[in-house]
Amino acid sequence: MLVAGIMSGTSVDGIDVALVDIRGSGWDVEVEQLGFHAAPLSTEVRDEILAVCDAPASAGRISQLSFLLGRLFGEAVLEACDACGVHRREVELIGSHGQTVYHQGSAAQLCGRSVASTLQIGEPACIARLVGAPVVADFRTADIAAGGHGAPLVPLTDYLVFRHAQFGRVLVNIGGIANLTAIPAGAGPDVVLAFDTGPGNMVIDQLVQDASGGERRFDRDGRLAARGAINRRLLDRLLDDPYYCRPPPKSTGRERFGAGFVAPLLAQGLRLEDLVATAAQLTVRTILQGVERFVTPRMQVEEIVVSGGGRRNPSLLEPLREGLPGMRFRTSDQLGIDGDAKEAIAFAVLAYRTWRGCSGNLPSATGASGPAVLGKIVPAPS
Repeated sequence: MLVAGIMSGTSVDGIDVALVDIRGSGWDVEVEQLGFHAAPLSTEVRDEILAVCDAPASAGRISQLSFLLGRLFGEAVLEACDACGVHRREVELIGSHGQTVYHQGSAAQLCGRSVASTLQIGEPACIARLVGAPVVADFRTADIAAGGHGAPLVPLTDYLVFRHAQFGRVLVNIGGIANLTAIPAGAGPDVVLAFDTGPGNMVIDQLVQDASGGERRFDRDGRLAARGAINRRLLDRLLDDPYYCRPPPKSTGRERFGAGFVAPLLAQGLRLEDLVATAAQLTVRTILQGVERFVTPRMQVEEIVVSGGGRRNPSLLEPLREGLPGMRFRTSDQLGIDGDAKEAIAFAVLAYRTWRGCSGNLPSATGASGPAVLGKIVPAPS
């Protein structure tokens, strides 16, 4: 089955579309990446998304943005088809993660009740209408309804694609938020451990964007961090956040590490290079702490597999490698999965499972009370 997976992540840097051929059923599924296309978001659209994420917004503004993003997602699928030589009619199913604008995986009090919630926008009916294929979207809500955090959801695909009979692997994805999936050697899906470790590129990106007035969006090749000095006092204060010590399951996002987190850092009066170097070290240290506190006490780890945009940043990758001596380091690209496409591929796989009536969450990763079929299906237009 040819499935298109759409991902727009917490970095808000573009729309990723993976075209994937998926065959098989249950835990015996073959996944072949046929193509990948990254459609950039205009500065105007990106600013609108960030404004909705990082500040109170009206229902009308969110509704309008949702329909706009639905059209942009559909157009990105068509662009991916053209770029990869696939006719749009060959696409049999689409899985759209949507754009997260709010995520409260841990319950908070509302009207005297404990409520967890999540909100991804990007109207799937618009995608279905443009492409002419059924769409599965809104994956996280079913897991939250089952008592889970609604995240992380990529670990199921990590398990299907990267599990190994002889050695344990930890999959580290460094996107806007950094997360990991730990798969013991020969393990079944019920013992997979996964969680968000903390900020990935998000804090670095926000620092660069704010300091440059929006002219730059990220620290290309880690150049700013390489020229900076880590401020140890500031780093120690940032590491005091209780999130890092909280045991899994857990998830986080822009609500914790977005603009509200960055503004006080900029007010420190430090050089941008020093702030970026410190933010990069925060990402590295929290990934390392996640592995050391919650993974290695439970399993033997022979291999670290890195994906996401952060895999290109030497200021993240090299100290991460140094902090985990004795473990082989590889990228997902070396194992046949484009490191930029992995999350888009994951939502293609989740859509495929939903279409076949199979669960898409791993309760050991999300904390849900049990397996759940994820997402809502919008049929193809007649």
